[in-house]
Amino acid sequence: MNEAALAGMLPYDTIGLYEQPKPRFIFKMPRVIPDQKSKFESDELFRRLSRESEIRYTGYRERAMEERQIRFQNGCREGHTEISFVASGTNLQLVFNATQNPYIHDKECDFDKEHGKVYIKSYFIMNGVCVRFRGWLDLDRLDGSGCLEFDERRAMHEDAILRDQIDRYNQRLREFEDSKRAYRDNRPEDMEAVRRGVSSGGIGVGAASMWRR
Repeated sequence: MNEAALAGMLPYDTIGLYEQPKPRFIFKMPRVIPDQKSKFESDELFRRLSRESEIRYTGYRERAMEERQIRFQNGCREGHTEISFVASGTNLQLVFNATQNPYIHDKECDFDKEHGKVYIKSYFIMNGVCVRFRGWLDLDRLDGSGCLEFDERRAMHEDAILRDQIDRYNQRLREFEDSKRAYRDNRPEDMEAVRRGVSSGGIGVGAASMWRR
């Protein structure tokens, strides 16, 4: 199993309930990289997976073929499945919309397009790049053909989120630096006031307490 590729997958929607408060200057790890299309076109893994190639269903390998066929179809109808690109050994856990509405033309899980096959589309973020899986599997053999495509529309959306995230972080960083600079600029005046109090023979209550600390 290609664990690196599997670990690099992210769904588009993440659950944000019950999140703990974040420290003020923590920079949240971006979901995507700055130049996604260039990465997709130049990275060797993406170049291999972008070619139409053989895929197989990888779920429940220890079970009998008849049971695997049933579990595969049930999983597809629930909106998930596990496949592997045979040539590279790359495993993907796919999640998709399994709604079987006959009025939807661009289905993400389509049992009706061709008898004995299911056609699947799945959108996710892999290694910082927005991609779309497109392929089909035979319902009896549990193998078929598929590839990854660059998802330009979602890439633009995630890139806008990334730019906004960086801008907000830079703004907060500038505010933090300004507050530190103002604090440093005011310190000489405070120390001079303390020195004047000492030279005149008296130390104010506030200054005395500061020296005691």
